[in-house]
Amino acid sequence: MVDMWGLRAFGRRGGCGDNAPRDFGEEIDRMKGPDGGSLIPWLLMASGPAVDVAEGRVALPWLAGSGLAAFCVLYICAVRAGFSDRFKGGPVPVRLLLAQAAVTFALAIGYGGNWLLLFPLLSLACGVSARGRRLGIVLIGLSASAGVIAGMGHHEDFWNTATLSYGTFLSGLVVSVILTLFDAVHMLKATRQELARSAVAEERMRFSRDLHDLLGHTLSVIVVKSEAARRLAPRDMDAALTQVADIEAVGRQALTEIREAVTGYREGSLATELDRARSALSASDIEVVVTESGPPLPPQAEALLGWVVREGVTNVVRHSGASTCEIELRSAGGKARLTITDNGSGVSSATAATTTAHRIGTGLKGLSERLAAAGGSLDSGPAQRRGFQVTAELPVEEENAA
Repeated sequence: MVDMWGLRAFGRRGGCGDNAPRDFGEEIDRMKGPDGGSLIPWLLMASGPAVDVAEGRVALPWLAGSGLAAFCVLYICAVRAGFSDRFKGGPVPVRLLLAQAAVTFALAIGYGGNWLLLFPLLSLACGVSARGRRLGIVLIGLSASAGVIAGMGHHEDFWNTATLSYGTFLSGLVVSVILTLFDAVHMLKATRQELARSAVAEERMRFSRDLHDLLGHTLSVIVVKSEAARRLAPRDMDAALTQVADIEAVGRQALTEIREAVTGYREGSLATELDRARSALSASDIEVVVTESGPPLPPQAEALLGWVVREGVTNVVRHSGASTCEIELRSAGGKARLTITDNGSGVSSATAATTTAHRIGTGLKGLSERLAAAGGSLDSGPAQRRGFQVTAELPVEEENAA
């Protein structure tokens, strides 16, 4: 049998029973919508008029046969044009439907009887090309016309006339509903594919952002400690070896963090990042002052602010040329505020634009996006007196006192 609506596989396996698919989505993906040939088999409804012509039960059989042949050709063309990407939505299907309607009305009025079955076929063709309110108006007009023509010729009783009108209306409606459902399925497939692409892009962004933050900070610390070891080696080998041991520890920790970042389960610790900040700044001969006040922060806020400390301190070590750096963390009133201030070159020199571009890099942009997603904000720019300042604010939930 012809699979008129692309539902053969779904009907065979999509319901209940032992062969029901475990994944309904996979079955939907395998479903194929109807095409221009799906409605051609319905021309079997015109077999009644064809028999009338063949047996000579109509006046002027040659004229009736020519009209029936014209109707069939127009029906096939109208259906295929309605499915065609080239003609769909344009004037060609409408013109073909108007020509088919003219032939239908002429044959139905002239011969009646079996020829009235051409109205449901005309309705099927209309259901392919028309949608919404326009289709409703067309179907009401066709069903009413079919009933009036059947009653005028006195060929049919009331119930046959009502059945013809109802069948004409229902034919086009069912076709339109089925095609609309397939269009919706197609849109859902496209939406799911777009969501999958967006999820992949978002994961790539997350991974690249984490990798930038991890490697940028780690490599900066390794460079600073390597320079310190090189300076200390000629006069204090033990201190130089201590720096080398720190480099090894930083490298091992970086490997662990990269593995965690790849699996997506890494959550930074603010206390750990502050300890690393002290170590990196001290190795760069930058005096660091850390001030903390307020109640403990929830894990998510600590993780976000830990990233801010990591990126902010990395920028101080790389670009500031500072001698002091102050890190201040305050949490009160349902808000946490982290400020990193150095007394470096800032952006007051002639190279202000270049310095700002270095200091406000990809890392700070990524942090700004993270904080914004959590309802927070990140500001960076020249400090009030001298140097550069990074300020992060983040809403936090205060725990109720026991």
